[in-house]
Amino acid sequence: MDATNFVTACASSAQAYKTATLLKTLNVNALISGEVGVGKKTLARYILNEAPMFDGKEYEDILATLQSTSEIIIINLENIPNIKIVLDIIVEKSIRLIATAKSSFYSEYIDEVCSIKFDIPPLSQRPEDVNELIKIYAQEASKLFNTSSEIKIDNFKPDLSSNSNSLKRQIMINSLFADISDSELMDIMQSYLSDKLGSNNDYRNFLHLYEVPLIRAGLDKFKSQLQLADKLGLNRNTLRKKISDNKDYLKENE
Repeated sequence: MDATNFVTACASSAQAYKTATLLKTLNVNALISGEVGVGKKTLARYILNEAPMFDGKEYEDILATLQSTSEIIIINLENIPNIKIVLDIIVEKSIRLIATAKSSFYSEYIDEVCSIKFDIPPLSQRPEDVNELIKIYAQEASKLFNTSSEIKIDNFKPDLSSNSNSLKRQIMINSLFADISDSELMDIMQSYLSDKLGSNNDYRNFLHLYEVPLIRAGLDKFKSQLQLADKLGLNRNTLRKKISDNKDYLKENE
């Protein structure tokens, strides 16, 4: 989620954006918490649009920068190996800090330094924002791949495992494959398999790459195993066995 994509279609994201806007006018330190991909970094940059930004693991760079800056953004604050030293310098030099961290992060030291703390909920709790992001990412993909920006919502199950990160990746992949040809798809499969072949049972090991999407697509389209077996030219027992053999992969799509 980049700086232009913090959507505010639901109440919780609108409140987070309102808080960030207020923080632009106040000289106070703040901690923004939440899962990966919810927009923490976006809002931190919105609050301090010219401040140097570092990941907490860039410890030495942070210490060096604190010697010559009046404000700083530290993302993934939980990655700092010695948070007390960093925060002591920030307090001593009266440096403005906007930090981000996981929702589960806790430090008694940060409580003393950051007077404002707010959490951004995951996209799974922000369905209105998900719909807006789908439109935004679909338009980006359309420009990038010169394809239609339409996403078939009826059969589209948003991947929110990493919030906006996984959602954007999913839409980019879907858009890339929207107009893919047979030969292009086979080239991709060949590239994927070339580094993985080498056992004595590779045919069976990789057969699911063909069978699983075929079964998924068929069940989505025809709604019953009986109809799918007929369309695939298989008897029902054979189809049942294939579904059983691939049950772990098929569960992932439920």
